[in-house]
Amino acid sequence: MSELRHRVKDGDVSSSDEKPPPQSNPESEDDELPPGADLSTTRQLSQSSDKTTEALDSALKSLNPRWRNWIIRGIFSWAMIFFFFLIIYLGPLALVIVTLMVQIKCFHEIITIGYIVYKSFNLPWFRMLSWYFLFTSNYFFYGESLIQYFGVLLQRTEFLRPLVSYHRFISFSLYVAGFVGFVVSLKKKHYLKQFTLFGWTHVTLLIVVTQSHLIIQNVFEGLIWLLVPVSMIICNDIMAYMFGFFFGKTPLIKLSPKKTWEGFIGGALSTVVFGLALSYFLVQFDYFVCPISYDDVNNKISYECERHPVFILTEVNLPTVAQKIFSVFGIPWKTITLYPFMLHSISMSLFASVIGPFGGFFASGFKRAFKIKDFGDTIPGHGGIMDRFDCQFLMATFVHVYYTSFIRAPNPQKILQSIWLLTTEEQIQIYNTLREKLTLRGLILDRATNT
Repeated sequence: MSELRHRVKDGDVSSSDEKPPPQSNPESEDDELPPGADLSTTRQLSQSSDKTTEALDSALKSLNPRWRNWIIRGIFSWAMIFFFFLIIYLGPLALVIVTLMVQIKCFHEIITIGYIVYKSFNLPWFRMLSWYFLFTSNYFFYGESLIQYFGVLLQRTEFLRPLVSYHRFISFSLYVAGFVGFVVSLKKKHYLKQFTLFGWTHVTLLIVVTQSHLIIQNVFEGLIWLLVPVSMIICNDIMAYMFGFFFGKTPLIKLSPKKTWEGFIGGALSTVVFGLALSYFLVQFDYFVCPISYDDVNNKISYECERHPVFILTEVNLPTVAQKIFSVFGIPWKTITLYPFMLHSISMSLFASVIGPFGGFFASGFKRAFKIKDFGDTIPGHGGIMDRFDCQFLMATFVHVYYTSFIRAPNPQKILQSIWLLTTEEQIQIYNTLREKLTLRGLILDRATNT
């Protein structure tokens, strides 16, 4: 990276043994790079997902590239799955920390592309301001989540009380400080480039930070709202690759030439079946289905709750068409007993299979625009962290919107959390008002008349 920086500064971005960049072809399908971007510099970004350890290279050197990549991808896929299970075992806090680490790495990969492509080495404060805006965004979003779910616990520490009470004002002040810093750093000859990178940073924050915040929200609403969607994307990715590898013949989309219709359809069917099986297994445990909350009485984090109706066995009437199909085979089924969450899992698996891949197509288009293969080479056979999480971010947003639109019900624990943050006088006022309303509705006895 440092070598590349000095070479770009000196205007020497091609070595003596490199061929000169090819002349642009007006009939080429590839778009031109954005204004101010440098093609010779982007060639330095062409990360390769084929990079592995020397031992693995030596063991697989006799194989052709297709099977070599298949084995490498398989090895590190299983390694990531094992790591995912380990994080689940460690609990929600570990999931939150890993989500933050993944978010930071994704931000780093995208910002580095802009940093090099636009040759911003001489731009004052660019990198520092980019990371500063990342910090302020995380301070706001993570703070909102912690206050929403653990406000009572935070209020117990005197030092944290003003941070809780004035969280949004502090967050806004931090952002304004960065905004002022950016304006002060503007240079006459670099206005266009600086504003381009300012926009680059904020779009990256929108894609990475906002959506990772929704992942955290899903975790707090119950681990199942993270585990099922994430596993669906993993299953779809693996099965689409397997079906495409062995049976793929029909190209799916130009943005990803290796994607095939056979892999797309095979991955979708596998994901629906896998989603139903995984959902049935997870709903058996309160640990996975209960929202994470703070138990003020026992002074600890609680995973216990009164189950939401979607996690309770329910008898459902089968559609008339289904009843007729079963009757043909002599099966007199008119109702079926299941967990309603399993029906919701079908919606999620369809999104993961049909719409989720478009997160990957979007990332492929982005990489083609800058003529790079992968966002990085962190994971052999896969590329960078962003290469693995492009679909996950889109899926997390869908699950959050789906949950808030069709599933979420008033949570007494969260309401109590808000009440405990009020003053004593305000709490008494709420108590008196609530008692009066319940008495008028005949739900509790009037103390004065005992009726």
